[in-house]
Amino acid sequence: MSLIVQKFGGSSVADAESIKRVARRVISYRQAGHDVAVVVSAMGDTTDDLIELAKRVAIDPPGREMDMLLTAGERMSMALLAMAINDRGYEARSFTGSQAGLITTEDHGRATIVDVTPGRIRAALDEGVIAVVAGFQGVSQHSKDITTLGRGGSDTTAVALAAALGADVCEIYTDVDGVFTADPRIVPTARRLPRISPDEMLEMASSGAKILHLRSVEYARRYKVPLHVRSSFSLNRGTVIAGSVAHPFPVTPTELWSPDEADSDCGGQADNPTTKTDAEERDMADMAKSATTGTGKNLEAPLIAGVAHDRSQAKVTVFGVPDVPGTAAAVFEQVSAAGANIDMIVQNVSVAGSGKTDISFTLPRAEVKSTVLALEAGRSRLGYADLATDTHIGKLSVVGAGMKSHPGVSARLFKALSEAGINIDMISTSEIRISVVTRAELLDDAVRAVHSAFGLDSSTGEAIVYGGTGR
Repeated sequence: MSLIVQKFGGSSVADAESIKRVARRVISYRQAGHDVAVVVSAMGDTTDDLIELAKRVAIDPPGREMDMLLTAGERMSMALLAMAINDRGYEARSFTGSQAGLITTEDHGRATIVDVTPGRIRAALDEGVIAVVAGFQGVSQHSKDITTLGRGGSDTTAVALAAALGADVCEIYTDVDGVFTADPRIVPTARRLPRISPDEMLEMASSGAKILHLRSVEYARRYKVPLHVRSSFSLNRGTVIAGSVAHPFPVTPTELWSPDEADSDCGGQADNPTTKTDAEERDMADMAKSATTGTGKNLEAPLIAGVAHDRSQAKVTVFGVPDVPGTAAAVFEQVSAAGANIDMIVQNVSVAGSGKTDISFTLPRAEVKSTVLALEAGRSRLGYADLATDTHIGKLSVVGAGMKSHPGVSARLFKALSEAGINIDMISTSEIRISVVTRAELLDDAVRAVHSAFGLDSSTGEAIVYGGTGR
């Protein structure tokens, strides 16, 4: 018997029929002899609807009350799923984040987890009960107020609970069949990755890939929680995210529904999950082909795991900064005071004889206003000439652990962009990632060009986004 934590996103529990489909899948694991704890997000667009409702009744709603409001969405999902499971003859019990032992900081809307004490969840599992937990929420360690973990917080809830319970695996169910080499909404020929390392997944998530929330990947990597990303709309094998462990997962049971239910619930994708499909066999052949040299010998690993993109960033440029030691430190101390999260930084060489230079950096678009206000407040101390912002940029990143031991990755990337007529504004690198900034309107073309240039296109046809969001 294994202990499995499963997380189902908003599109997976969007309506009554979806919730019943999830209940059948959860029950199939229980029937196979596994202990199961389930984490759920709010149904469909419930969170967005609640935010819009709050804006209609208050100009600036207090953070505490927003958290009280937004956590209602997950409470609805957990209760309905528990009802659906109980209706099929298996005992399920729902728990809020605080009842599940998710202890957090007091930062409403963006709280972080400080401890997990899942005593009630452990007791329920020991009784043979399926535990259903509301994601995205916890309780403040000091004020005892309800808190939320921010967008993607249900992923983090699931991983944190899996770590605290010592689960064998944390399964993240989404509306795509796993982690792909690019966003399948932009690159229909994107290939599903059967396996990806935690380091590569961390870089993909930080570079804009929305399949997993960055905080959840960081948590899983830190506490060595094996992840398995799958679609709740199919029985396909998904993507394993784990270190050197050969196969840390229990055998997935065949979901126990009738063929008619499988056709309607899974879009005809009811493959036996213990058997490779023809499409998966072709995917594996594609991966082997892309990792070969001219002599036909397979390399140690695929060179590039995937291409990620991010449309949520903006660029700020500080012109005419004194080119003396300590200036950059002063600029970014001012930016830090505004709470901005800086991504890429470029400082130009000063013009001969001017003693001045320019500094450009990227950050989340939502943080531009507060950052500009902070820089303007410190203008007299910083001594810069002017400020400019650009909110129409896009970031493209190629990620792969193989690139650190293979020369020529940068050349291939820049050649692909050049041949597609795409100019580069900024460049940033790490050991397993190269990121570039370009114009937002060119980003889709850039992703497709780079994806093809690195031989990542699949021959299996279009990837399926069952729920339409790619998450």
